[in-house]
Amino acid sequence: MSGSTPAWLRAAEGGWLLDLHVQPGARKTEIQGKHGDALKVRLAAPPVDGKANDELARFIARTLKIARSDVQLVSGQTARQKRLKISAPLLAEAIVSALWDDDRLGPFAG
Repeated sequence: MSGSTPAWLRAAEGGWLLDLHVQPGARKTEIQGKHGDALKVRLAAPPVDGKANDELARFIARTLKIARSDVQLVSGQTARQKRLKISAPLLAEAIVSALWDDDRLGPFAG
């Protein structure tokens, strides 16, 4: 990771905000890369009855190794563009390192 914080991650009071672009109904849940200024996440859950939102929150919590209760959807309930708040005490470098797989996605370039 370069020394800067990516556009999809911003400091917020009591934690961090993640700007995400989600693609529900995918074969598997995974980070796909960047989509504009957002991090693209493919979700193996349909976009019905909040299933994709639940899968997204579980995936982010599991990937960051934090409690599910530390992940809150703050905007984008029914949209592909979503914003999550991470309330766990993590460093930006730890979040980027956990979410960005250099081996699969290549080196992070901001």
